[in-house]
Amino acid sequence: MTFQARALRLVDAGAGVLGILDRKLSAEQLVARACRQAGMDDFGDAPFMDPLRRFLAACDDEAALGVIGRIATQWDVVRFLTNLLRLRAEEKRAPDILAEPIRQPIFITGLPRSGTTFLHRMLLEDPATMAPLVWQTIYPYPTGPASERDRRVGTVEGQLRAFERLAPDFRALHPLDAGSPQECSEITAHIFRSLRFDSNYHVPGYRSWLDADGHLDAYRFHKRFLQHLQHQAPRAGGRWVVKCPDHIFALDAIRAVYPDAGVVFVHRDPLKVLLSVAKLTEVIRAPFTRRMDREEIGRAESARYVRATELMMEASRTEGFERPILHVSHEDLIADPLGSVRGLYAHFGLELDAASAARVSGYAEARPNGGYGARNYRFEDHGLDPEAEREKFSSYMRHFGLLPEQRRRDATLAAD
Repeated sequence: MTFQARALRLVDAGAGVLGILDRKLSAEQLVARACRQAGMDDFGDAPFMDPLRRFLAACDDEAALGVIGRIATQWDVVRFLTNLLRLRAEEKRAPDILAEPIRQPIFITGLPRSGTTFLHRMLLEDPATMAPLVWQTIYPYPTGPASERDRRVGTVEGQLRAFERLAPDFRALHPLDAGSPQECSEITAHIFRSLRFDSNYHVPGYRSWLDADGHLDAYRFHKRFLQHLQHQAPRAGGRWVVKCPDHIFALDAIRAVYPDAGVVFVHRDPLKVLLSVAKLTEVIRAPFTRRMDREEIGRAESARYVRATELMMEASRTEGFERPILHVSHEDLIADPLGSVRGLYAHFGLELDAASAARVSGYAEARPNGGYGARNYRFEDHGLDPEAEREKFSSYMRHFGLLPEQRRRDATLAAD
């Protein structure tokens, strides 16, 4: 155990003796704090109160939050609420924000660690591509007086450095800075309907409720958020390309809110990603919780992504989108990055100009294997058996014609 971890345990022990960790998190108190901080109280009709109460109840009952976890959760909730207040204020000032057209956005999804981030970042080498960036999702509008320089990027960089001190392994597993494209779960978290919370905390009750209740409100808000970003920085001919593994669980909501959306599934051997996802979840949760069960994380991540593969298979059979879903394999993406990007453009009827193609090639060449190095994880560390996991994902592998990655490499060498 690191010195930092031991220090946090001592702080949590002291807080436990004082009863601080037994105090319930109050949605009403956090809403009042956000209103005082923002100097306004009009949230419009944003449907956040019930989800917020459910999330906080799960934090109290299931997440075993420590002192840092309680502080971070309250800070996060107040930030989301103050952002909601600011969005509403801007809409009252400029009602045409909600008339901004979000035309034919492209949603990239697939199992985590399958190459979705690599593909997304290559697409951003085309100046016509827009994506929500980390600093924009943290603070969608400047936070200081209009006369001051916009300090959001620097503020968010400082926040990321602070989190890295709490979770030193985070950036090695998930490289991120203020200017990186951000996953959409950070957007939908604003109304507390986001699987982001399931990654950050052990909140199975909240996750079960969200799975049952659905994601329609979340994606209605998602569109509203993109309209705000687009209104601030309109780009003629620009197109939104967004990315998140959690889109798999919200395909019906995406169809309803974005009927002209394009969808990309990136496929990879699940056994090559499952342990990495479990480790990332462990690293993200560690600073916030007093109780870490690595085997529970392994079981939960396995069940979550078995369900994701079932949903991808179902979507490939039923489609339901205006344009067919594009399927990209991780192996093809790594072997021929530019070819994969060209294939995506052709699929969606887009044009990749020569200058953008050159930038895509340069980005890919600088990041062999998608920019991720090899890591050694053990199935037993998260209570998993590789043969049992292989069987769980076998239908997915057969459906999309995937080979276990080592077998595919061996077949390629034999063919050469």
